Amino acid sequence: MAEVPVSSLADFQNSIYLQGLGDVRPALPTDLTGLEELAERSLSAQAFGYVAGSAGTGATARANREAFDRWRIVPRMLRDVSERDLSVEVLGTAMPSPVLLAPIGVQSILHPDGELAVARAAAAEGVPMVLSTASSYSIEEVAEANGEGPRWYQLYWPKDRDLAVSFLERAKAAGYTALVVTLDTFTLAWRPRDLDQAYLPFLRGIGVANYFSDPVFQKAVGGPVTDANRSTALLHWVANFGNPSLTWDDLIFLREHWDGPIALKGIQHPDDARQAVDAGMDGVIVSNHGGRQVDGAVASLDALGTIVDAVRGQATVLFDSGIRTGADAAKALALGAKAVMVARPYAYGLALGGQAGVQHVLRCLQAELELTMVLAGITRPDELSLETLVRA
Repeated sequence: MAEVPVSSLADFQNSIYLQGLGDVRPALPTDLTGLEELAERSLSAQAFGYVAGSAGTGATARANREAFDRWRIVPRMLRDVSERDLSVEVLGTAMPSPVLLAPIGVQSILHPDGELAVARAAAAEGVPMVLSTASSYSIEEVAEANGEGPRWYQLYWPKDRDLAVSFLERAKAAGYTALVVTLDTFTLAWRPRDLDQAYLPFLRGIGVANYFSDPVFQKAVGGPVTDANRSTALLHWVANFGNPSLTWDDLIFLREHWDGPIALKGIQHPDDARQAVDAGMDGVIVSNHGGRQVDGAVASLDALGTIVDAVRGQATVLFDSGIRTGADAAKALALGAKAVMVARPYAYGLALGGQAGVQHVLRCLQAELELTMVLAGITRPDELSLETLVRA
């Protein structure tokens, strides 16, 4: 495992100012909310729409962002913040800060290196990446690019149980230490931006590398995927991608085939969080898929507090959906999340600058998180609490 950097994450700010003495300015905005507009100019309408788009009218994605504005940070003065430490351990993984790269599929539509560039960036910064089942490169290829970096694997649970087992075995063999199981995407939502472009990358053979490279999948389609059986392989992918028949009882199957930590992604209701605990899950990820699945759903940040209360410390709570800034991360941590997942900002960084763009996003986000905390009188993530916030 890569060593966690020990220097202050906020030093990135100083490095920018020092480079400015030589008239060198950042290649990308340090306000990460500015990346989306630049990415839209850079990407095709299909690629940008796939990443930026949401379910239905986009109401859930808007709600995710609006929820952050309903909380305000209350800085405290005259506290010794000369020494600070943002490092945490989450589900057995040491991290330089409570920040992970969320699973995002089909990254090659953003940059030719896709997940390989993200894996290298994550390793360089010591930040865990969560690899999507729907990646453009295989489990093994991404692991090789990630080297000794920390990495988790995200499972889209297919109908074929043997295929699911094969994915898990491959991930374990390739050094992925924790399993994230996405529950909210057993079928794709109504996504107008993709529909208007008649664009689903998987049907074009993008984002199916883990399937096409899998021995169980290959056996089912008559051998390695070539031009001769490509149509058969794509139809087999369609038939197996999601499984709407899954229930809580099926989690036993995961425990039988994965001996590391398991976190369930897509939890929005406290009763579901309690069931996850009862099923022996190690973590829950409060997420509405960035607003991509249910239009008009509850904002993830609004759901976070009730879920933290529901698990009562019996499972690790992580947060996803809407993180754009270090202040956002601080608010989610104050509301009880152990760590946060960032998604679209690093996708835009990838589109605009490849590996360097992803590293820029990580450095900005972590530096801003540290500066937000220390300026509020806080030196460690576990010091963030409801006392840090007030309702706007």
